[in-house]
Amino acid sequence: MDLISQPWPWYVTGPILGLTVPMLLLLGNKKLGISSSLRHICASCMPAKIPFFQYDWKREIWNLFFVGGVLLGGVIAGFLLAPETPVALLPDLFFTVHGLPYLIIGGFLVGFGTRYGGGCTSGHTIMGLSSLQWPSLLVTMAFFAGGLLTTHLILPRIWP
Repeated sequence: MDLISQPWPWYVTGPILGLTVPMLLLLGNKKLGISSSLRHICASCMPAKIPFFQYDWKREIWNLFFVGGVLLGGVIAGFLLAPETPVALLPDLFFTVHGLPYLIIGGFLVGFGTRYGGGCTSGHTIMGLSSLQWPSLLVTMAFFAGGLLTTHLILPRIWP
């Protein structure tokens, strides 16, 4: 239990994650990513008349199982490793009249940015950079610049 309840060192997790990308590409020409799963879910439930959802979602069903496994693994780990007291995932400030709009607007902007950028931060940074894609390098630099800008310039001005 100690093995899974403690963070692993970078020199173990880095190679595991790094070798997952070529393994997926070599074994099935698959790309690691989670943000496209919403599109797969919608495509499996929507009529094919909507242009955005006109593709073979069954070919990407493995991705839905991947996301389901991530969620299930989180739930299992939460029950196995649950501390005596619950852990707050968000500060209480977000659940006030002042903080809730920031939470909602931030969630919308993350979803919009993921769709507009053609993937999420981990997809571009892990999958895109490992396959030497120039757009992924640019968008990864933009992610970091946006994070630094928000943390040091924007948040101190809007959040007391």
